[in-house]
Amino acid sequence: MQSKNILEICLADGLGGLELFTSTCYEYFKRKTNCKIIVDPRFKLSDYINSDNPDLSYIVRNNKFAILPAFKLAKFIDENDIDIIHIHWIKDMITVILAKLISKKRPNIVYSRHMNMTRFKDDIYHKWLYRQISLIHTVSEQVKEQAIKFIPSDVRPKVEAIHLGIDEPTIDTNRVEELKNKYKLEDSFVVGIVGRIESEKGQYIVIEALDKLKELNIKLIIVGHTMDENYLTELKQKIKNLDLEDKVIFTGFTREVNEHLKLLDTMILATKKETFGLVVIESMINNTPVIATNAGGPLEIIDNMQDGLFFDRSVEDLVSKIKLLYDDENLRKSLCNGGYQKIKKKFDSKIQMGKLYNYINQA
Repeated sequence: MQSKNILEICLADGLGGLELFTSTCYEYFKRKTNCKIIVDPRFKLSDYINSDNPDLSYIVRNNKFAILPAFKLAKFIDENDIDIIHIHWIKDMITVILAKLISKKRPNIVYSRHMNMTRFKDDIYHKWLYRQISLIHTVSEQVKEQAIKFIPSDVRPKVEAIHLGIDEPTIDTNRVEELKNKYKLEDSFVVGIVGRIESEKGQYIVIEALDKLKELNIKLIIVGHTMDENYLTELKQKIKNLDLEDKVIFTGFTREVNEHLKLLDTMILATKKETFGLVVIESMINNTPVIATNAGGPLEIIDNMQDGLFFDRSVEDLVSKIKLLYDDENLRKSLCNGGYQKIKKKFDSKIQMGKLYNYINQA
């Protein structure tokens, strides 16, 4: 296979799975070919990537006039002989397409779809957009089915589902102990939820479940950066009203996700309909039992009672599943072993990224 020059671009303002996957793609692809990455300097992904990296460039996204960053991007494409632009965020699509049409190189565009698709793309504008895309990659079979359903067949490019993968992490065990002491976890049973702090992620459900388990020695760690300050304020007020302030810890954003997962006796994914659930496989590779919503991406990862547990997103069901793991150490160990083996077999990063690299090079 002839190597093609790839550009990873993500101008999103968050730092969740979508943004981090952009960085993961860059790190893998640069070992295979010439690969560059462009981010918006105002946002969190910019801070996450080493600013001294010679492959890193910046473009400021313009909400109203996409043509302005498009000209800058077109110049970058031609100067760096870019063959393929790999995009991840739907809002970057118009800028990238305009840049493609302005450039002399006219690179192919591959779109990784991380989010659910919920409406038909059969209007003139969207049909024009999808005509400019060479390939679509989806992070789950569920999202692939949505793309096939909602994008008209006469403009729909090839769509392929390739799950995300994970490497086995190197854990700083001393740091884990430091964090345990910092958060005063002692001999508590520790429940965690990892992800952006916004209502969709369901932190409020876990807090309400914790309230019903107040008599037990359980603490809750909430890991993630805040997307919605009003929601964070509401969570903290709820915690105060329920008299749970000594049982809930907010860590904010951290790069030490694996060390935090090692603190947990169970990790909860409470999103209503997660498209994949990167934190699920991150937890499983860290031998942390998972309780996940029984919808969306987790259905393609977890076999219930073998390598994780499902709940129906009600507080009552979550309470029962936390209590089950609290009472049954053997079940926790069984889920840990099953989850770890599942990841090594089906979600190894090198295998999944290799599939994606081969797919992208078809563009």
